[in-house]
Amino acid sequence: MFRLAYRQAEELLGSVVGLLGPSLRVPHHTTLSRRAATLDVPRPGNAGAGAGSEPMHRLVDSTGLKLCGKGGWRLGTHGTATRRPRRTLHLGVDADTGQIVASTLTTKGVDDAPQAGPLLDQVAGPVASFTGDGAYDQGRVYASVAERHPETAVVVPPRSTAVPSDTAETAPTQRDGHPQRVADRPGLPFLGTGEAGQGPTAAAIADALCGATGMRLRDLPLSQARVKNAIGA
Repeated sequence: MFRLAYRQAEELLGSVVGLLGPSLRVPHHTTLSRRAATLDVPRPGNAGAGAGSEPMHRLVDSTGLKLCGKGGWRLGTHGTATRRPRRTLHLGVDADTGQIVASTLTTKGVDDAPQAGPLLDQVAGPVASFTGDGAYDQGRVYASVAERHPETAVVVPPRSTAVPSDTAETAPTQRDGHPQRVADRPGLPFLGTGEAGQGPTAAAIADALCGATGMRLRDLPLSQARVKNAIGA
C-alpha cells in the first residue's frame, strides 16, 4: 500500500470501525477515489487568517518521526544494520479550533526554541498568547515573539535554574517576570513544569479513594491525616 493513499484510508477506517464495534461498511478505496474529485471537505476556520480577525492563542510543541519507505516491511521483519533516519516535526496549533496552522520539519538534533520564529511567520494575524513547555524557556524565544507580536503573552513555565536577565532591574522582560513570581512565594516550593500535572493526579487519587471507601474528598492537599479523618480511621 506504499503511496496508495486511498487504500491506506480504507484500511485505517476499517481498523477504527473494527475497534469501535459498530456494524458499518467502509467504502472501497475506488469509491473514495471517485468521490475525492467532487467532495467538498469543510475546513475549520483559522482564527489568525487576517489582520481583522480575533487574536489566536497559539500552542507549540514537537514530536519525533521515524522515516519509513520502500522496503520497510523487509527491514522490520529481518532487521537492518543501519539505523533508520529520524526527524523532528514542530507544530503550531490554534488552541480554539485545534487546527494545525504551522509546521516545520528539522533533523533530530535541532532544538525546539529556534523554531518559534518560523512557526509564527507562517500565519498572518494577531496572536494573543504563545504557549509551550519548558523547552521554550529561552531568551531567544521571547525575543522572537516580541519582534513579531509585541503584545503577545508568552506562557512558558520557567526552569528550575531560571534566573532574571542582566537588565531585569532597568528593562525587565516577560521572562524576567516568571522567576520573580516564584521568588515572591517565600517558603513555598518552586512552580516548575510538574505543577501542571498535580491537578489531574490529585483528581485521580480522589476518584480511587471514593471508589474504595465511598467518601469523596474535595479539598487539597490529600494528606494522610485528612484521609483518615474522612473515613473515620
